[in-house]
Amino acid sequence: MLAQEIIRKKRDGGCLGKDEIQFFVDGITSGAVSEGQISALAMAVYFQGMELDERVALTLAMRDSGAVLDWSELNGPVVDKHSTGGVGDNVSLMLAPALAACGAYVPMISGRGLGHTGGTLDKFDSIPGYVTQPDNALFRKVTKEVGCAIIGQTANLAPADKRFYGIRDVTATVESIHLITASILSKKLAAGLDGLVLDVKSGSGAFMPSHEDSQKLAKSLVTVANGAGVETSALLTDMNEPLATAAGNAIEMKNAVKFLTGAHIDPRNWQITVALGAEMLRIAKLVETAEEGVQKMQEAYRSGAATEKFSAMVTALGGPADFVENMDKHLSLAPKVVDIPAPKAGFVEAIDTRQLGIAIVELGGGRRKASDAIDHSVGLDKLAGIGQRLEKGQPLAKVYAHNDEQVARASALVQQAYQIGEQQIASHAVYETITG
Repeated sequence: MLAQEIIRKKRDGGCLGKDEIQFFVDGITSGAVSEGQISALAMAVYFQGMELDERVALTLAMRDSGAVLDWSELNGPVVDKHSTGGVGDNVSLMLAPALAACGAYVPMISGRGLGHTGGTLDKFDSIPGYVTQPDNALFRKVTKEVGCAIIGQTANLAPADKRFYGIRDVTATVESIHLITASILSKKLAAGLDGLVLDVKSGSGAFMPSHEDSQKLAKSLVTVANGAGVETSALLTDMNEPLATAAGNAIEMKNAVKFLTGAHIDPRNWQITVALGAEMLRIAKLVETAEEGVQKMQEAYRSGAATEKFSAMVTALGGPADFVENMDKHLSLAPKVVDIPAPKAGFVEAIDTRQLGIAIVELGGGRRKASDAIDHSVGLDKLAGIGQRLEKGQPLAKVYAHNDEQVARASALVQQAYQIGEQQIASHAVYETITG
């Protein structure tokens, strides 16, 4: 086979066969296919799309380009979730331990922040000693003994996707729903899962702000994952405002611990976390219905079992044994804490959530480029939500920063992000569940 003939076929609207896709992906992994050829195929797919069989074949070929984990020695179902990203989205921190408390195993392979969206691994990096890149032996040990382990992607999981994505990122082909589908699923399916639930965000802080596009992505992901042999469903959830009332790494970690202990629970965060967990328990065959799953998730939190699993995971992966009890001692927050005042009285009618994410990046809590180090101590807390009534001068949020210049810049971005008016708008959480 010739790579250029495969590119030509897709350029002209043809449907690629399984063998052709496998040949091309093998070439991505080995280096036999050039960057120019990869970018040409990506552009051809961007304009011509892919049929279901092509998307399944691409996903499986990229999954099999590296190691595929095997959890057959575990005595329970192995499940995971993937979020398309947002602002204040710390769901994984509370979700994985609750599922472990309900009898599921959750080897959660997570990512770092991308653009304006926060990253689960960056949040865990705020815990002193926590190892986000353990060796395979420790990863397997913690998953087996605790029931959950939240870590970063290893180099030998879906290496073809890593190269493919890097080229797509600089050739304006990231936004192809078909390529996004294969990219997300190749990494998740390489984790050796029995079931997967996807949290696909829609709204001003989402990767795909359009509700229609988010729905198309959710349906593509569910269809392809099920076609690849892993039972999968998706929740379409709202990202027109931050999910938690906190945004930033250590600040979101603190928010998550308060959620787990019951000290403070943000209502939308509770709704989405419990709904995702219930669907994961249903797919794992640990409950018969999502309604029964909701009850099990609620009990995992209220009994303290989820908190115990979280504490055990943190300790097993190198964090402090007393992290939950003494998180203020272990989490470093920026010293300058300033209220950002509302410019006028009224109800919060809309939030440019993406701009709040940009404010975190401007503070140093996110990356402008992949190699950037980030400041885990900065961020926003007590963010006002849609529908909330504010008087002039009341806080829209608190900013955690190191100097007056950072405070001024973040304050301006936050004030610009909030639309305050006379109408009390209803807040949303879960729009719909999409099953295979």
